[in-house]
Order: sequence, then structure tokens, then C-alpha cells
Amino acid sequence: MSPPKAAPANPADAKPTPSLVATISKLWPYLWPHGRPDLQRRVFLAFGLLLIAKGVTMVTPFAFKWTTDALVAVTSGLRAGTTIEQAVTSGSWIWQAPILLTVIYGISRIIMAVLTQVRDGLFAKVAMHAVRKLAMQTFEHMHRLSLRFHLERKTGGLTRVLERGREGIEELSRLVVLTLLPTIVEFCLVMGILAWEFDWTYSAVVLAMVIVYLAYTYQATRWRMSIRRRMNDSDTDANTKAVDSLLNYETVKYFGAEAREAMRYDKSMERYEKASTETYTSLAVLNAGQAIIFSIGMTVVMVLAARDIMAGRVSIGSFVLVNAMLVQLYIPLNLMGMLYREIKQALIDIDDMFEILERNPEIQDKPNAKPLQITQGIVRFDDVHFSYNPDREILKGVSFEVPAGHTIAIVGPSGAGKSTISRLLFRFYEPSRGRILIDGQDISQVQQASLRRAIGMVPQDTVLFNDTIGYNVQYGRWDAAAEEVREASRLAQIDRVIAYLPEGYETAVGERGLKLSGGEKQRVAIARTILKGPPILVLDEATSALDSFTEKEIQDALDRVSEGRTTLVIAHRLSTIIGADEIIVLDHGKISERGTHTSLLAAGGVYASMWNRQREAEEARQTLKRTEEEERSLLANAVAN
Repeated sequence: MSPPKAAPANPADAKPTPSLVATISKLWPYLWPHGRPDLQRRVFLAFGLLLIAKGVTMVTPFAFKWTTDALVAVTSGLRAGTTIEQAVTSGSWIWQAPILLTVIYGISRIIMAVLTQVRDGLFAKVAMHAVRKLAMQTFEHMHRLSLRFHLERKTGGLTRVLERGREGIEELSRLVVLTLLPTIVEFCLVMGILAWEFDWTYSAVVLAMVIVYLAYTYQATRWRMSIRRRMNDSDTDANTKAVDSLLNYETVKYFGAEAREAMRYDKSMERYEKASTETYTSLAVLNAGQAIIFSIGMTVVMVLAARDIMAGRVSIGSFVLVNAMLVQLYIPLNLMGMLYREIKQALIDIDDMFEILERNPEIQDKPNAKPLQITQGIVRFDDVHFSYNPDREILKGVSFEVPAGHTIAIVGPSGAGKSTISRLLFRFYEPSRGRILIDGQDISQVQQASLRRAIGMVPQDTVLFNDTIGYNVQYGRWDAAAEEVREASRLAQIDRVIAYLPEGYETAVGERGLKLSGGEKQRVAIARTILKGPPILVLDEATSALDSFTEKEIQDALDRVSEGRTTLVIAHRLSTIIGADEIIVLDHGKISERGTHTSLLAAGGVYASMWNRQREAEEARQTLKRTEEEERSLLANAVAN
């Protein structure tokens, strides 16, 4: 067997990273929300505090410089023979200046730290409001997208897009507004101060140093990202193998494969070890290169300052000023590699979210769509054609009518298009040709919400929310009173099960309802459909996955639900639809037969063939069951004798 082809290292690499400006422009309506002057004021205040904080940041090195110059003056006075007592007696302020300036230096650092934290706190509400609004819009839009979209995408993948998008907005706003923008402001201030306090040569050296520093950081970070991806892939692979092996603990024991499993895990960990070593080595290379570039630039600037001090053009404090300003600038510069990597990932994650937001729903209400008006509940399919893809047509001119209060059953072999009919009725898809009408109203011309309110569904595979039984029953009609929920449960015959549960209606059903049996889940589905009280009912193979005993109980409940309602039954077990007013047999997307159970059996066609096969299979199962029971009885008698 040939080995599988390797997947791309990172799907994000297959498409270009969106630009920062383009993404910020998309986010701006959320960061500057109309109708929220309180949040707009916070943006103004946060930006104002940013400028003030950076102004104070620039004062700090100057306080250091002035303190140094004052200390130089004091030590010069001491060398000249003046005592501190004499200086204080004479009232000379210079002897008090070092202490005062040191205090000013400390106060400026406190103010800088406090202003920065207040700015972060002010902007946090703006950023999190943007996260909430955009996540909510995306979540609502996901529900508006077509069933085709959801069938083609993994649900876990969609939730990850939503999760990463939320994190990306938070990360981008934090990195850009709270890190990148302050760094740019600080760099501009440093350049201006150096040019004003000294001359353009200082600014030119710092500018050249920063350009080289950022270029090196960019290239080194791109190199490190590929290594980091390999490390993450190896880590994921090792974790997957460990979880898979432990979940299959019994199978491993059955085949004595402990050594083989350990070897598989160790191979993954070997790749992880190699990639991790490369990651730490590359980080050392990045940090060393950054330190070398910055140190060279700072050394050149300090040499220029030392030259000017020796020439008498500046004071000794200027030497300290240059050093303090560059050291202060180095802290945000040192984050540039992380900043580039995180911003790039955030841009990709946010773009994925916007890509979903910008995707138009396949099924949309017409501009002049009106609510569906139910008078009788007559459902009619008129020459309906449909295909999921152009190469294969599923329905080929299907026409039938379900009279008000009647039950029509649709049967046929697998792939005949039975379930497609229910999806078209709910308008999850549009027919490629033909019309579907309810009481003479084309469902493509009415509002989807009103259409779905009028139809109840009991599916084959009932999926429940990971909440309580009461929550899942009340999901049928959220404003229903507790008495109505209990009555719906009684009619669905789930009330007896609930009565035996210690927590009653507050019993948790587990993920997808897995704490309940198949029959119990179906009863919950029936109860919430009863509570919804729709005039039209669709039963999509609602009992095909159940055993015969449970099927009979569920079928009785379904018969009670469908009384007086227009009912469309999509059936797999023909024994469940004997009493239908009409049975339609679909074959290869067309209606091949139609009539009552008796007339179709007499016709000896497709339906009769399906009935005979199912009856023979059921008789074989019953015979096998009786044989097993007889063998157990004989064995028990033999043991007793």
C-alpha cells in the first residue's frame, strides 16, 4: 500500500494573509460603534492617555539626565572645597536638586505605569464589545446559511472559526492599539528628541538600526514559524496517538500490542524532540541577532554622545539620556517577533470569520415575502425537479398532493429521494424546477420563519441539546407553560420515564442525548413536536432505528400526534404505514406507484416486492429468535436434570 500524501503544513499558507489595514477597516465599525457614544469616548480617552503616557515616558530619561547633571555639579563643588554645610547655609539649590530630581524620576515612572494600565482598562470594554458583536453576527449568520453549507463543513471546524475569530479580534486590538501603536509613537518621539537635543546624525543611526533590526526580526520569525509549525504538528500527532491508544486500551490488550503502541508514540515524540530543539535553537539565534544589532546601534549612538561630551557640546547627563532612551525603546522592539507572528495569525483568524460573514445564504426570503397563511394545511408538490449537483438529478418531476388532515406515506429504495422531499418542504434547498405549495401559496414566496413554524418534524435520528429533558421538550414552544410541557410529555408517553428519574424534568440528557435510549429520545422529539402544535407534520423514518417492541409504542404515539394534521410520512419499515390514506413509491427520483397498501400489494410491483422482502426478513428473525429460546430452554432442562 502506498503511503498517504502529506497534507500541507498549514492551510493558512495556501492563501495570502490579509493586510492589516484592510482588516482594521473591516473591524472599525465594531471598534467605533455608531449609537454608542460611551464607547467612542473610551476610544478618544484611550488614545489621549496613550499620547500622555508616551510623553511621560520621554520625561523619564530626561529626569535621569537632569539628576546626573545635578550630581556632577555637586561632586564638582565638593572637589572645589565647598562643604555640604556651607552650601546649605548659603542656600544653593543645586545641593538639593539630585534628591528632588530622583523623586521626579520615580514619580514619572509611576505615572507612566498608571496611565498605561488605565488606558488598557478603558480600551478593554471597546475591544470586548467588538468581539461580542462580531461573534454574535457570525453565529446568527451561520444559522442563516444553507444546509448545503453545513453539510460540506465540519461543525467542529465552524466552532473553531468562531472561537479563533473571537480570540483574533481581542488579540489584534490588544497588540495593535496597546503595543504596536505605542511603539510607533515612542519611536517617533525618540527620533524627534534625538534630532532636537543633539543632531540628525543620532536619529539617522537609530533609524538605520531599527530598520535592520525589524528586517532581521521579520526574516528570522518567518523561519521560526515553519519550525514551530512542525513542532506543533508533532505534538498534535503524539497526543492523537496517545489518546487513540488509551481509548482502545482493551483492543491493545487483546492483541498484546503494548510495545507497538509505545513505539508509535515514541516515534512521534522523537519528531517532537527534534522540532522542539530546533525551536529553542532558532529562538536563541533570533534573540542573539536582535541583541547584536541593537547593541551595535546603541554603541554607535553612545560613541557620538561621548564625542560631543568631550568636545563640550553636551553635558555628561546627555550620555545617560541617550542610553536610557534606547534601553526604553528596546523593550517594545524586543517584542516585534512575537508581535509579527501573533498579528499575522490574528489576521488569518479574523479573515476566516469575515469570509463566513460575507458568504450569502443560498436560501433567502424574497424582498416582498409575506408570512405563510395556513387555512387547511394542503401540501402540494407540482412537477418538482431537484439535484444536489448538476451531474445527478435526485427528483425528476415529482407531483403529489397531501389533502388537509390526511396521511401520505413515501417509500422507496435507498437513494430514491425520500428524505430530499422533507428537506425541500422545509426549504433547506430550492427545487431546480417546479413548485411546492401549501394552501396554494408557493413556499419560495413566503417567509422561511413562518413556513417552519407551520411544520413539525420527528426525524429518524433525534439529536437533543446537552441540557435537561424539560429544556428539550420545551424547545418545541419556548413560551409554553409547565402544565403544557407535562401534557405534551404525557401524550408522547415519556412522562412515565420522567417520573422514575430522581431529578424529573431537570435530568440532564448528556451530549446529543446519549444518556437516554433510542426510544426515549424519540418520545422527547414527539413531545416537543406536540408542544409546537404544527398543522403539518413530517415523520422522517421516525422508527426505523428502533426494535420491534419500542417501534410499536412509538408508532402508537405518532398516530395520536398525527390525528387531524396533514401528515407526510417517509417510511423505511412498511409495517408502520399500512393505514396511510395513500402510499407513494419513489424509484430513481420518480413516482413509480401510488395507492393504498391493499391496492399496491395487489398490483405486484415495487411496493409488493419491498413488502415481501421485509416480511421474509422479519419471519427469519422471529424464527431465529424462537430457535435460540428453545435451545436455551433445552440447555436449562439438561442442567437441571
